[in-house]
Amino acid sequence: MYVVAALYKFVEIQNPAELQPKWKQKMLDNGVTGTILVTPEGINGTISGFREGIDAVLAYIRSDARFADLEHKESFADEKPFLRTKVKLKKETIPMGAPVDPKKIVGTYIKPQEWNTLISDPETIVVDTRNDYEIYIGTFKNAINPKTATFKEFPKWVAENLDPQKHKKVAMFCTGGIRCEKSTSYLKEQGFENVFHLQGGILKYLEEIDQEQSLWQGECYVFDDRVAVGHGLEPSKENGLCTACGHSLIAADLKRPTYKKDAYCPHCFGERAPKEIYQALLDAGYPLQGKRL
Repeated sequence: MYVVAALYKFVEIQNPAELQPKWKQKMLDNGVTGTILVTPEGINGTISGFREGIDAVLAYIRSDARFADLEHKESFADEKPFLRTKVKLKKETIPMGAPVDPKKIVGTYIKPQEWNTLISDPETIVVDTRNDYEIYIGTFKNAINPKTATFKEFPKWVAENLDPQKHKKVAMFCTGGIRCEKSTSYLKEQGFENVFHLQGGILKYLEEIDQEQSLWQGECYVFDDRVAVGHGLEPSKENGLCTACGHSLIAADLKRPTYKKDAYCPHCFGERAPKEIYQALLDAGYPLQGKRL
């Protein structure tokens, strides 16, 4: 059984280039795969390995005083979810397209046990800060999908759809919490007063909240070979991923004539399917997404 550990922390790092080789070697020495991003504003990553290896790597990272209180979230996989070991140097932990500093100001953290009450309040605007292809296979009941392709589009969506004078209570969530650190920080800087985010993200909610009481619908997209996890963080047995375009797929997509493994899916069929196959389905009146490119 492989342990999958998701982690992030916003903290000033003046020597990211010095940490890179040390952390990577520690991961290699302990058979740990996955990716950690090291940036001047903090770290962000997901790693996987056997219990002893994960514990050794996390202990090594926490031996640095800057990361002594580093929190992480765990899930599990029967098969190795990552093939490579990477420690990358980046400018940002996750680019948002607007300068923010979560170390100075963020929204109010809401524990999973209190989340249902908050998002059930009719005065609360609930926003999924993830990208459209992640939201496609699961989200919270009544949550707004900004339909962004990348997180960099989020500030523009906020400017066009949210108003601090009109939207008095905004609750946001993401996979593990890091995007909400930046998105809630951004809203606070834009004048929104009551801004909340799900502490620990969707992963923590699915781990701690029983399915019978859950307001989560579908599964949660994850960035590894499991594709998605459900309640109890059980790996998905239904959803998939198009290896041609990278879009997430629900069980129904895998049965459609517009899906062929390693070739095309309903989301890229118009671009990738052979002309004769596309025309045959078109002539048969099959509802195709988009136009032939």
